Amino acid sequence: MNLSEISWDLEYAGSWPLPVKAFVIVMLCGTLIGFWYYLDTADQLAQLATEEAKETELRASFEHKQRKAASLDEYREQLAEIERTFGDLLRQLPNKTQVPELLVDVSQTGLASGLEFELFKPGSETVRDFYAELPIEVRVLGRYTDFGAFVSGLASLPRIVTVHNVKILPNGGKEPAGRNERFPLVMTALVRTYRYLDDGEMAAASKPRPAPKR
Repeated sequence: MNLSEISWDLEYAGSWPLPVKAFVIVMLCGTLIGFWYYLDTADQLAQLATEEAKETELRASFEHKQRKAASLDEYREQLAEIERTFGDLLRQLPNKTQVPELLVDVSQTGLASGLEFELFKPGSETVRDFYAELPIEVRVLGRYTDFGAFVSGLASLPRIVTVHNVKILPNGGKEPAGRNERFPLVMTALVRTYRYLDDGEMAAASKPRPAPKR
């Protein structure tokens, strides 16, 4: 087959040799398929990829929520344990009527440790979210071992008591010699006790305070 002898005018396409016709038909079909893919299928494939990505994301979200749902009973048990622990801690806070007893306990713990109080001064309460802090300034005379016994005794009280700003210095007071030997050191500290607020106090504490007048 001599291609130079073929007339490529489309009017004579019917007289083209069969291999040429087949080649032209294949080329035309390929071109049509290419246009069809570009105009329609490419967008569909892009949308399919988007939907597959969404499916993967939704599947991961579902599996995460399924794991959380499977652990719901465990979370409930943990929440109940937290509530019990919180209740135990709350019971270690005295109410308003028990504060005087707590102050006596703090004072008696110091005396039982062999200390002598020079200052025991409760301050003003500071109201927090659901409790109030009561600071107590103390200055006591004694030895290191006595101070240690005092702090240890405070820690063993059934109520929550914390000790802050501890300073220990030599006792420079003009005391008789025997007394200075018995109380060679002076310790100053800020002891904080805590009490929980009753419902009325919590309601008052939660109210917004009026803006200061200018």
